[in-house]
Order: sequence, then structure tokens, then C-alpha cells
Amino acid sequence: MTTSQITAQHVNAEDLPVVPRRHLGRWAAAAVIVAVAAVFLQSVITNPRFGWTTVGQYLGQISILNGLLNTLLLTVSCMAIGIVLGIILAIMRQSANPILRGAAFAYTSFFRGTPVLVQILFWFNLAALYPVISFGIPGVSLDANALITPFAAAILGLGLNEAAYMAEIVRAGIIAVDGGQNEAGAALGMTKFQTMYRVILPQAMRVIIPPTGNEFIGLLKTSSLVSVIAVPDLLYSSQIIYSRNFQTIPLLIVASIWYLLATTILSTGQFYIERHFARGTKNMPMTPLQQVRHFFRTHAKPLAPANDRKK
Repeated sequence: MTTSQITAQHVNAEDLPVVPRRHLGRWAAAAVIVAVAAVFLQSVITNPRFGWTTVGQYLGQISILNGLLNTLLLTVSCMAIGIVLGIILAIMRQSANPILRGAAFAYTSFFRGTPVLVQILFWFNLAALYPVISFGIPGVSLDANALITPFAAAILGLGLNEAAYMAEIVRAGIIAVDGGQNEAGAALGMTKFQTMYRVILPQAMRVIIPPTGNEFIGLLKTSSLVSVIAVPDLLYSSQIIYSRNFQTIPLLIVASIWYLLATTILSTGQFYIERHFARGTKNMPMTPLQQVRHFFRTHAKPLAPANDRKK
């Protein structure tokens, strides 16, 4: 046996470089996309009808920033209501009590089956049905017009609607957990609530987090519907300005820029939260920097398990 053969037998397969195959079709498609994007971007920048000077003028305008703040506050408040009520509804759907299951099913069916804009308008006009709200308590008499302000109607409309969707997301996460976990919790002497809180829900988070992030981002954009009831959100603030100066397109671009920035931040946060709950699994996503390094690396060792990659 020659020396080279002996040396080859002692080479560890993991130390051998791996040269990824280069696909010319992918590079050609990427070049076409970049060219089209460059032409489109050049057209957008040079077209004076977009009114970029006006966009820059109103991008940091105080009423626009106040509208953005109201949009974020509305989104966070409604999402908090949706998550809390959604968890309760999901647990009710899993209950052995048919009344609880039926009530949760009726709730989700109603709020998912009617348009959210209709629900917002319904809450805004609640005083037409109940001018006085007593909650069935003797001596309590509240003026519905004073109680259900436009902002309160927006929170009720968006929050209760979001709860119906979050209930199905949480229920899907609970169902994804192996049924033996309930038996294990019971064997340890845990109550059903303790098992759900300490065992089932933490494992279900891997399934719950991605669609919850999508719902959060979707709710941020859906909140623009509250402009129809004169809630001073980002879109409504833009509408008030362009109704005075008739610069419709530039003001809509201003609103779009802020919506895009907010959704980008939320998407980034969603990515790292998903990455956190995917620790210890083989499919933990790489960070953008890791993806770039891997793409441009000519000689690379085989990818290590996801939980062993450098963070």
C-alpha cells in the first residue's frame, strides 16, 4: 500500500472541503431581477409626480408621528386582547364540557365569518341599539356615546376579531403537542391547568409563534380601517393633510413608508423570536449574515447542526 493510500485512509471526511455547485440559471434570473428593479427604481425617483420633496417635508410632521403612535398603540392593545382571549378560547375548545366548546366555536365562527370593517362600524354605532349600558347591574347606567368612543370602538372591533383568529392558532399549537404530555403531567400530580401552563403551551410555542407574528403584522396594516370612524391613526392623519393641500400621492407615500418601516421591524423581531424557540432543533434558521457568508463561500465544510452554529 502506497503512502498516499495510507494518508487517504486517515483523512476525516468532515475535514474535506465541499465546493457547492454553481447554478448559472439562478445568477441569470438574479441579474434580470436586479435590472428590472433598477429600471423601476430609476423611474420612481425621477418622476416628479411622486412629489418626493413633499414626502420629505411631511415624513416627520408632528400629526403624522402622532398618527403613527396611535397606530402602534392600537395594534399592541388589540393584539394583547387577541392573545389573552384567544388562549382562553383555545382552551375552551379543548374542554370536555360541550357548552364551553360550543360557546368558543360560536364565538370564532361569528367573528371570523363577518368582515372586520362591519364589526368596527357596529361597535361605533352601538349607542343606536343600547343608548344606556347597565351590564345587567341594578343602579348602573352608562351613556353609550360617552363610553364607546371612536378609539374604544376600534379596540373592540379589532381586538375581539383578532381573538377569534388567535384562538385557532393557539388551538393548532396545542394539538401539535404529543398527547402523552398530558399523561406525563398527570403522572407527576399536576392539575390540568398546571399541565397546560407548564408543559403544553411552552412546547406549542414553536407552532404558535410564526402565525402569531404574521397576525401582528397583519393587524398593524388592518388598523388602517379605523380611519372610517375618524380615529386619528397614521392613515387618517395623512388623509386630513392631503384633503387640505391636495397632495394625495405624496401623503399616501408618507403613510406607506412608516407602515413599511414598522412591519420591517416587527418581521425582524419575529425572526429572532422564532430562532429563540427553535433552539435545539435541526431546522433553526440562519441569520442573514450567516446566509450571506454561506452563499459566497467557495470551499465550505458541511453545515453543522443548527444548534451548533455560531450565533
